[in-house]
Amino acid sequence: MANPILRQKLDRGEFIVAPGLHDMIAATVANKVGFDIVYGTGYWLTASSLGLPDAGIATYTQMLDRMATLVRTSQGAVIADADTGYGGLLNVHHTVRGYEAAGVTAIQLEDQEFPKKCGHTPNKRCVPTQDMVDKIKVAAQAREDKDNFLIIARTDARASLGVDEAMRRLEAYAEAGADILFFEAPQSEEEMRKACAAFDTPMLANMADGGKTPILPAKVLEEIGFALAIYPSLTSLSAAAAMERALSHLKHSGLSQAPEVPLFDFNEFCGLIGFQDVWDFEKRWAR
Repeated sequence: MANPILRQKLDRGEFIVAPGLHDMIAATVANKVGFDIVYGTGYWLTASSLGLPDAGIATYTQMLDRMATLVRTSQGAVIADADTGYGGLLNVHHTVRGYEAAGVTAIQLEDQEFPKKCGHTPNKRCVPTQDMVDKIKVAAQAREDKDNFLIIARTDARASLGVDEAMRRLEAYAEAGADILFFEAPQSEEEMRKACAAFDTPMLANMADGGKTPILPAKVLEEIGFALAIYPSLTSLSAAAAMERALSHLKHSGLSQAPEVPLFDFNEFCGLIGFQDVWDFEKRWAR
């Protein structure tokens, strides 16, 4: 059974803030801060584990492994990016079964052609609406926990086909059985309001720092009509900035420590990552 917390929060009308996590250190820190729902981001998990762009290069097997590891590491329920479902309808069926078995709470599918591209980069192309409708229907039927394992349908039509076509697609995806709608890369608050006003199905806001969509406070997103927001690039870009600063300082000074380079406490991190269990085990079984 999938973690029911996402469904429960949506049913209560509680606005959800879900940070994107790019690796297991980010997941460990998110545990400390106390997020109960997190987002497994395709772009940044691919970048962190493979050093490759989010362009349909990572395989289903690679991403399933990363999502399963994230589920195991995170104390929060995991919303998982599954790109286009990694192929045709049979692949979508297999992907849903695999992600659900891994412990994921919600799976995100998009209507791009394969190989897909990051939603805030150019040259995206979308499949016919009916092809995506069929994927959603297959995904909805494939899941075993139909109450708590949720299907998120994303359209990337805004970039090449316009807002009206994106709206038509979202309507078709809702009718096909999507639990959450994802209007990717709206370019203004007006577009965001238009989409939220048109649907009763919960809407997801993608707060991708550096992307095409305005970054708005959570309270404003809730007022607009969104049910939840993901922040896919926050941990990745903040970590990259911190690493660049630390590495630059090391290169020029020959020192790893300086007031302007904050470091997480090593002993605390040992505790967060689980070393206490290792030490307790070794103490018990020492010979």
